[in-house]
Amino acid sequence: MNIIFMLIGFSVIIALFFLGAFFWASRTKQYEDTYTPSVRILFDDELKDTDSVDK
Repeated sequence: MNIIFMLIGFSVIIALFFLGAFFWASRTKQYEDTYTPSVRILFDDELKDTDSVDK
């Protein structure tokens, strides 16, 4: 029975850690740009041509 109380305590501590991480991420505006990730796949990546570099 003691192990149940210990596991409940650990799960509450872990839940509070993740809740704090969520509030930190929202406070530092990690979720502000919701448009760019959805259209990033449409843009071509810039390819670097290493063979044409003047030596």
